[in-house]
Amino acid sequence: MKKSNGVKGMLVTCLLLALPCVQAQHSLKMALDSLLQGKQARVGVAVVFDEGEAFSYNALYHFPLMSVFKFHQALAVLNYLDVHRLPLDTGIFVRKADLLPDTYSPLRDARPEGNFQISVGELLKYSVSQSDNNVCDILFRYLGGTGVVDRYIRELGETDFKIEATEEEMHKAFEYAYLNWSTPLSAARLMEKFRREPLFKNPVYKEFLEQIMIETVTGRDKLKAGLPQEAVLGHKTGSSDRNGSGLKAGDNDLGFVRLPDGREYVIAVFVMDSKEDDKTNAAMISAISQKVYEYYLSIS
Repeated sequence: MKKSNGVKGMLVTCLLLALPCVQAQHSLKMALDSLLQGKQARVGVAVVFDEGEAFSYNALYHFPLMSVFKFHQALAVLNYLDVHRLPLDTGIFVRKADLLPDTYSPLRDARPEGNFQISVGELLKYSVSQSDNNVCDILFRYLGGTGVVDRYIRELGETDFKIEATEEEMHKAFEYAYLNWSTPLSAARLMEKFRREPLFKNPVYKEFLEQIMIETVTGRDKLKAGLPQEAVLGHKTGSSDRNGSGLKAGDNDLGFVRLPDGREYVIAVFVMDSKEDDKTNAAMISAISQKVYEYYLSIS
């Protein structure tokens, strides 16, 4: 896959790091090298720590976002509500035709009859916490299409990504899974912006999105499995189908981790073009999550 041209910015970041920190990061890189040795997949990792320190590992390549882009979409939806001063209980009408049968959709399973009103907040819970594909496309139609989301994220300063396909479009052919992509570094920076910057005038929207990410039910064997029980994780997962040769386009997890002492960090682990099985992909993400957590404790 294509590599981003954002190397200059990363070099500047590295130059700003103190020597002991560079040496510590080198040990983390070696740990990941050992962990991933022999794995038939490309793995990218980006971490932004509480103090602003950044770590990257293959983090400038273009990885298929898969359902991680529902986090990007959620930001755009909440911005729309914020700009128009609309509450989270603003209603949207869901037609039966919106509930496509051949895709993952807890909302369709719960309300197969269609033709009902539901709040934007409830739809965001389905999309973010449960990764509902039909709901994702309902929200795209509500906003005016994928381009609205893409433009909003670019307005926040991110450029190393692309959102151009709906869930329905991505499911038409395996290669379409690559249409929505991001570098792990861009995804981590976006999550960090959400955590640190006042993106919305009304703080209710930020609190709401934080909470529904913490309530995410997908990917319990990914980032979450590598953390101690007392750590809080808010995250968005993503996973593709496989082609006829068994290749998996993407298997991802992006999130923020909050420690009991109040410190936080953001982590993105993206797996691309994997010939490993789903259990192995998840185990890689979990093991990386654990290594990053242990590294963070060691530098505190």
